[in-house]
Amino acid sequence: MTMFIHLNGQLVPEDRAVVSVFDRGFLYGDGLFETLRVANGRPFRWAQHLERLQRGADFLKIKLPFAPAALREFAAELIAKNALPDSLLRLTLSRGVGPRGYSPKGAASPTLVMTLHPAPGAPASVVPGWKLVTSSLRLPAGDPLARFKTANKLAQVLARAEADAANADEALLLDTDGHVAEAATGNLFWIERGVVCTPPLTAGILPGVTRAVVFEISQKLGLPVRETHALPAQLRVAEGVVVSLSSLGVVAVAALDGMRLQASPEVEKLRLAYAALVAAECA
Repeated sequence: MTMFIHLNGQLVPEDRAVVSVFDRGFLYGDGLFETLRVANGRPFRWAQHLERLQRGADFLKIKLPFAPAALREFAAELIAKNALPDSLLRLTLSRGVGPRGYSPKGAASPTLVMTLHPAPGAPASVVPGWKLVTSSLRLPAGDPLARFKTANKLAQVLARAEADAANADEALLLDTDGHVAEAATGNLFWIERGVVCTPPLTAGILPGVTRAVVFEISQKLGLPVRETHALPAQLRVAEGVVVSLSSLGVVAVAALDGMRLQASPEVEKLRLAYAALVAAECA
């Protein structure tokens, strides 16, 4: 089956969806992206993802080439055309083609691509507990670029390569102060004395959309949430550790650097609450 791509406002077959080799997204990672979970044909938390994309575009001074309403229509068209009501939707925005060199001057026609990919499973699917390894890479504490999903994710790419080499499912990244920051593909939470803890944004982490959802569902479950710095040793004695990400929701962490971690019943409550919220909002 031929997949269709939305490229600069046009639906095209994937074999005809081409971008210039002089596009700054390819040359310098000069752009942004967002990945959304689609359930029952509807993108989950579309408004929040688009708001972060807009903030990132404003920060990088890239003008979104289409209005928000048009982008929503493109997404619906892409989902219907590919007949993938349960999928992952990726929006990629680059500054487009410009003169050679780092200066963005003269790059005035941004590139916007939407792609669709099969979902890794239903939102309520149980994902086996992940094995994490601590990466040798460090994230700059307080990095302003960490607030957005920029098209340059080399630290995360190399961290995942280390995890792959260790036969682990995911990598744990620390910041330059030695504190726990995030996983390569998602935000990190741990349970400590019944409190849902997560690193503060000043640790150089992404303000994840799913991270915000975990805040919401924790409040509904009566679980207090605290943003706090932590050392890796604290994860090893936590009552439970999870990774939150748009593609899979809430995933339990079973081991860190070869050491088995505890499995708090609160982790399962968070996972089920997340799945229920996706089902309700995308009904």
